[in-house]
Parts: sequence; C-alpha cells; structure tokens
Amino acid sequence: MRRTARLLTGTALAAAAVGLTTAAPVYAGETVGTGGLTVYPASVVPGERAEVTTAACGEGGSAAGDASAVGAGAFPLAPGTGEGEATGRFEVPPSAQPGTYEIVATCGDDQRRVTGDLVVTLSSAAEQVYPRGSVKTGVGGALGPDPVQTAAGVAALAVAAAGGTWLLHRRARGDGI
Repeated sequence: MRRTARLLTGTALAAAAVGLTTAAPVYAGETVGTGGLTVYPASVVPGERAEVTTAACGEGGSAAGDASAVGAGAFPLAPGTGEGEATGRFEVPPSAQPGTYEIVATCGDDQRRVTGDLVVTLSSAAEQVYPRGSVKTGVGGALGPDPVQTAAGVAALAVAAAGGTWLLHRRARGDGI
C-alpha cells in the first residue's frame, strides 16, 4: 500500500514539474509566441530573399520585423492581401552561415511578439542530390543488383541444410559418423 502511494505521489510530482516547465511565458502587455510567424521559403541559400507572414497583429495591423539573428537587420511588415495578415520581406546576406535562425516580428498596436525559424543552407532544395540504388554495406540486401550471386547463395544454403539433415539422420539411426 505504501509503495503504491509513493509511486502515485512521484508520478503526480513529475507531471506537475513537466507542466510548470512547459508553460508559455506571459509578460505584462506582451505575449511571446512560437510558430506565429510563417517564413517562406523555410530554407534559403545566402543571398536569397525570404518573406514572412503573420496573422497575430490583427486586421490591418502592421509590425516591425527583426532578422538581425541572420544578419539582415530590421524590416517592415505591412498589411497583406490575406485577412488580418501582415507581410514583409528581407534578404539573407551572402555572408550568412548555415544554421537555424529565429526571425521576430513585433506588432505595432500591442507590442505582441511572434517568432518563426529560418534555415540557411549551402545549397538550395532544387540543387540537392538524393542517393539512388542499393546501400553498399556488405551485409543484407539479399535481392541486390546481381541475381546470379543471390541464386548461388540460396543454392549453398540449401546444400548445407540438406547435408546437416542427412548427418543428423545418420546419427539418430546409429550408423555412426
């Protein structure tokens, strides 16, 4: 009984600790949100332009964008064509290093902040080369590129199985080995 009570108490404390660490921080007059800023394209090469969009600033709202994490500096977000969306553009500097950078937009009315991630890569998605063919690991891939080798392996296994069965049958009969 005591062990069950300890287990339940420990579980409840662990759940409470997880709940407290994952709660979103809320400050007076400012809500920090993640994912409220959409970055397109999500992955860029240094020197390319990126566009950000958010609906967090409300109908006809504008915002101030900050891409200084990637080295692009501040940029304005103006009311876009979508309902309640603000849109802005910036250019990723050619000197930007590969990595993931946080882009921030601060709404003009209530100073609400929203964030989004921008990934800088060395090659664009169109230039990426994807592997083709079988993996050359040495083991596995029974149906590899050479069917003759596969057939020879199957035949060798069949001969070994037949020979082992024959030897076990002789031993069971008492013929001696």
